[in-house]
This record gives sequence, structure tokens and C-alpha cells, in this order.
Amino acid sequence: MSRKDILPIPQNIGRVETTRQAKPRTLPLMPEPQDRLSLVEQPKAENKIVKQVGSTFELERERQARADDIEKRLLAGQSVIDIDPSTIDASFLQDRMPGDIDGLVVSIREQGQQVPILVRPHPDVPGRYQVAFGHRRLRAVAELGLKVKAIVRDLSDDQLVVAQGQENNERQDLTYIEKARFADRLKARFARDVIMSALSVQKGDLSVMLSVVAKIPGELIDAIGPAPGIGRRSWMEFADYLTVGNNLDRAIDISESEDVRGLPSDERFKALLKQLRPNAERQTAEPWTSPRQHRLGLIKHGKATLDISISTKDAPDFAAFLLNQVPALYDEFKSKSAEHQRNGE
Repeated sequence: MSRKDILPIPQNIGRVETTRQAKPRTLPLMPEPQDRLSLVEQPKAENKIVKQVGSTFELERERQARADDIEKRLLAGQSVIDIDPSTIDASFLQDRMPGDIDGLVVSIREQGQQVPILVRPHPDVPGRYQVAFGHRRLRAVAELGLKVKAIVRDLSDDQLVVAQGQENNERQDLTYIEKARFADRLKARFARDVIMSALSVQKGDLSVMLSVVAKIPGELIDAIGPAPGIGRRSWMEFADYLTVGNNLDRAIDISESEDVRGLPSDERFKALLKQLRPNAERQTAEPWTSPRQHRLGLIKHGKATLDISISTKDAPDFAAFLLNQVPALYDEFKSKSAEHQRNGE
């Protein structure tokens, strides 16, 4: 099944897009006088870092343009209507873990909802709708107590999951593990070619995703979170370590510890992976509390290291104070060490 067959594109979309394309620019063989001046002023060799940054921004613009194009094709020829968010249900397949939408709420509050969501009439409940894409926008608009701008289209289950997956993939909204879990949920109801179209992946990549999710219990993935900075290789390594000895039980215990739960998602993953790697330095940890038993942080003793971590959540003022005092403490230590040496101690 091709992507074209899954998501038929209205006949007039090519004509609309063609009128919006910029005309090719023809450069003169010889520059105009003002152009000659600008050419003289420009350096002969551009800085490599500037080139790399420019290339990165250009790639991001291209990805954003492709994502916008997907939405334009799906929404072409349809009317935008206002719908009560309470009448709209989520997709029957969850594609992401719960996340923060505060930034999106602020954006919509200040600028309004710029892009409509795509919904279909609910296949089982008359009078209700189901989201194809735009889940985060729907949550943000509902939180603001507004009606959501939406396009209503009749979509089959195959069309809905492909639209949902392609839109998320182009916007890089899903992390690797979220995409892998989405694929795992899809495999129970859809053919491999539909899943590959939805996620824009090849057969080999899909097999790796499914293998990773099969080795990691859902509760452990939930404990780690979406881990936006962690890619395929790290998840594959982590999944393989879980199959060795009692590593799975160890990983679950570590993930439930208070010091790991307080870390950002990426750091939770790194902490677990570090402990599972062979020959990893084993550290004993003890809580650091005030005389009144108020939690300040954690002290970890290793063979060659001593780590002191201060919880910026539980003791932010103390963390800032200690950071400012570190140079003075070191100077005091050096002074006393020199004094002991002079006294022959």
C-alpha cells in the first residue's frame, strides 16, 4: 500500500502550491555596480562554523516546510470549524508520553490557534470526534476554555494512523522511544507497510524499534520518560543490558530511587545505563539531611570519586550558597594544609 493510496490528495492542491512557489532567480553574468561593491566587501573564505550553523537552520526550515505541506495536503479544500474540545476524543492509539504544554498554552493565549487540528467523526459514538493530529493543541485550547479550530474529514483507521505518524515525524515531535512504542501499539492492528508509512522508517529500522520495546517493560519506560536526547544506539545498548543476569530488577530498583526520579528524563536514562554497563563503578549513596531532617541532597562514595549532589528542588537556596562558597572553602583548605606542613604535622 503506497502513501499516495492511503492519503489521497485533492486534485487542486498542485495548482495551489504552484502559484505560491517563488520564481527561479536568474543571476546576471556580471554583477551590477552595487553588487561589485558588496562582493569586494565580503570575505573570500566563510567561517566553517557559520556554514554549519546555516546548514542546520536550513535543514530545520526544510523539515518544518515538509510538515506544513503534509497538513496543507490533508486539510486542502476543507473548512475550518470551531468545535467544543469536550466533544473530541484522543486517537485510539497513544503516540506520545504525557508532557508539558505550558509553552503552547502561552503561545495560543497570546497569538491564538494558528494551525487547525485534524479530526474525524467518531466511528463508534455519534456526535463526537476523534483526533488524527493536533493532540497537544487540543489540550492547550481546552485548558484555556476555548473552542478548538478543526478540520473534519472521514478517515479510515489506516489513514488516521498514517496522518498521525507522518505529521509527528516531520515535526520531530516524537522521541525515539515514543516512536518505538507507537510502532509496537500499531503492530497489533495494522500491516507492516502501514506502520512504515506512518513512521517514515524502513523495514530494518522498524524491526529494531519493536525489538527494543519488547526487551524493556512498559513500567521502566514510563519511569525513564521520553528522553528526547537519547537515540537508537543508546536504547539498543540499554535493552541488551536488561537481558543479562538480574539487570532488569536492578534497573527497576534504581529507577524508583528518589535521587534518580528527581532527574530530568535524559539524565534518568544515563544514570541507569551507567549502572548497567559492565565494570561500572559501584557507588554507595547516602542522603544528606539537615539537623531537622530536611533533605539537602545526596552523597555518593565511589572507589575513586566522591559526588555531592544538592537538590535544587528541596534546597535551592543552600545549593546557591554552597556554590558561592566553594572557592573560599578551597582557599581555607589550602591555607590550613600549608600551616600544618610548617608545623610539621
